[in-house]
Amino acid sequence: MSEKKSVQSKLGKVALERAFSKLGIASRSQTREWILAGRIKVNQIVRRDPEFLVVPEQDRLELDGKRMQQAGFKTILLYKLRGVVTTRSDEKGRSTVFSLLKGEDQYLHAVGRLDLATSGLLLLTNDTQLSNWLTDPDNGILRTYIVTVEGRVTDEEKARLENGMEDKGEILQAKQMALRKVSNRESHVTVVLTEGKNREIRRMFKAIGHEVMRLKRVSLGGLTLGSLKPGEYRELPLNEIKKAFPGAPVRFDR
Repeated sequence: MSEKKSVQSKLGKVALERAFSKLGIASRSQTREWILAGRIKVNQIVRRDPEFLVVPEQDRLELDGKRMQQAGFKTILLYKLRGVVTTRSDEKGRSTVFSLLKGEDQYLHAVGRLDLATSGLLLLTNDTQLSNWLTDPDNGILRTYIVTVEGRVTDEEKARLENGMEDKGEILQAKQMALRKVSNRESHVTVVLTEGKNREIRRMFKAIGHEVMRLKRVSLGGLTLGSLKPGEYRELPLNEIKKAFPGAPVRFDR
């Protein structure tokens, strides 16, 4: 590493387009739009280069003349509805998880995604370091799902999914499975995963000849839906985050 890069690293410099997300204010894509539109100043100078290096905690960052400072910690547990997308906006005009939040901080981002047809527990936070830690496969955060599939899932098929299989160059594997109710018409299964690969559960069951009919995430780490109803949410206090995810870094706690 060059001397210049070493100094920048010690100072905590990041690209300007990342600065607002690091402060829990806005997403990287939103910040880039503001930069290119000439709406952001760094130390009273307009900067239009998204890669311009800044120290978010030290430099004076302004949006439309208003100084931007680190936002307070906020993490929300949402019971996502089926048919709602996990994006901030949708080109097809479908409802998004953010449309369910009434008057909440618009700069929250989802920790991973649940696809359109999946319901259940979804976290939204403004702490990027926390979300990165939760979605890092190396940390093995347990995710529990209740799945209903067409047809009878056998003990042999259950073993195949627990032993793992290859699909499109990826190994898909359930940490644990339990057959809750089985018939020739449909099967109800509990599935525990340790990482959130794209549409992993749907791909796993499709590979053994079963179409997923309903899919709901009921827990993430030490968090559960509790008494929440579909579409409802609640803010999580810092101590609950720490208890649910021992060892997780929480930016606002340092």
